[in-house]
Amino acid sequence: MAAMVLATARLLLRGSGSWRRSRLRSGAPAQRQFSSGGAYPNIPLSSPLPGVPEPVFATVNGQEKFETKVTTLDNGLRVASQNKFGQFCTVGILINSGSRYEAKYLSGIAHFLEKLAFSSTDRFDSKDEILLTLEKHGGICDCQTSRDTTMYAVSADSKGLDTVVGLLADVVLHPRLTDEEIEMTRMAVQFELEDLNMRPDPEPLLTEMIHEAAYRENTVGLHRLCPTENIAKIDREALHSYLRNYYTPDRMVLAGVGVEHEHLVECARKYLLGTRPAWGCEKAVDVDRSVAQYTGGVVKLERDMSNVSLGPAPFPELTHIMIGLESCSFLEDDFIPFAVLNMMMGGGGSFSAGGPGKGMFTRLYLNVLNRHHWMYNATSYHHSYEDTGLLCVHASADPRQVREMVEILTKEFILMAGTVDVVELERAKTQLTSMLMMNLESRPVIFEDVGRQVLATRSRKLPHELCALIRSVKPEDIRRVASQMLRRKPAVAALGDLSGLPAYEHIQAALSSRDGRLPRTYRLFR
Repeated sequence: MAAMVLATARLLLRGSGSWRRSRLRSGAPAQRQFSSGGAYPNIPLSSPLPGVPEPVFATVNGQEKFETKVTTLDNGLRVASQNKFGQFCTVGILINSGSRYEAKYLSGIAHFLEKLAFSSTDRFDSKDEILLTLEKHGGICDCQTSRDTTMYAVSADSKGLDTVVGLLADVVLHPRLTDEEIEMTRMAVQFELEDLNMRPDPEPLLTEMIHEAAYRENTVGLHRLCPTENIAKIDREALHSYLRNYYTPDRMVLAGVGVEHEHLVECARKYLLGTRPAWGCEKAVDVDRSVAQYTGGVVKLERDMSNVSLGPAPFPELTHIMIGLESCSFLEDDFIPFAVLNMMMGGGGSFSAGGPGKGMFTRLYLNVLNRHHWMYNATSYHHSYEDTGLLCVHASADPRQVREMVEILTKEFILMAGTVDVVELERAKTQLTSMLMMNLESRPVIFEDVGRQVLATRSRKLPHELCALIRSVKPEDIRRVASQMLRRKPAVAALGDLSGLPAYEHIQAALSSRDGRLPRTYRLFR
């Protein structure tokens, strides 16, 4: 083997030597000639090549080529589409339905319907049959329920659009809701509730609690998850009663991304127009049109958090506090300044502090996590709905430092209405614009954006319009919306060891003061 390698090497060297000698004899320079070197000598890259046809570029002709198209059918159902290049599409039905509409029903029906989605229907005997049908078009399905919207969605090959719309119509309007499926759903809901209470991350539970505190027993303050006592009570009759009032065409949007609008409208007329649903055609008579009433208040949950670690490494015992104030709905002009304010506050976990791209320039990092090493988390959230909104900050620390942690949060809320640095504002606006545009690179995200906007406003603001609104936010806008927010009563959610939690009245007094300090308490005996 070694002899063969040496022989090959000698041949290569001999060949290259003879080639070099012949080049030198002919007087040609001893350098490599590239394939394109001789064809177009000395022509700069900025000039067109001679003999090559000039390129023809597509023009927009001053009109938005990807404008969202909306058509309303005779029964009130809206069809919205957004064209997008690609082989696959995302299509779904969004419904004005969720836990906020359960005031007159058993709490947890929307949660049950989410788990029952894509089960057996009039045309499909089982969930497996639905999945096999979707697999023929490379499709996947999902159902998500929030406080005000239920969304059934499918991503599949665009050629299977007719099949996908027919399947969605069957899933939404003709579910069988058999006793066996309802019993399986009861078990799934029970497991999810147990899992929620065992999770080390308390954020989902705190979000439920802060809504309950902010909107006491009304609309978005109603439980999003099914209470344990209602699991056995929800049956087919209760589900049909709810579906009859809220799964009506005028409360639905069929949205599609990556499809031709005319084709989507044709499929909607074929499968969603003049169809009798499984619960009958009786007119909806008991629709809840209540407007959210912000109440403020406190919700506490005393719990031993010393044993939440899932592995051998011990997890520190923490107390979690979330403080929120009413902001505005996503239909109001102040929604964009509130979104910028939320981005300016930022925050996150202390583990991420100082890491590249981890938001280390936001206020909750600079003023809280970087200055108070004992705080494990400080994060800002903004929840916005059709008629209200909630801006809140979640923080966690050792139970012995709860009072100090709460005072730090109240001071940050007061500072929101103070001086706004131009540099931090521009950074927050750039970050918000960047996050918006990066999210809208994803087809399912575009689908949800199209569906939710058309469901709420019957039209859609395009990304460049939103970016222009973000750029127009000024420091005085931030101070104005923050001052307006601080006039309301706070909502407080607390989880863990709450022995050091200040009284709700003291938190309210701190948020009404100039410096955000908690009132001093004096005790005769320690």
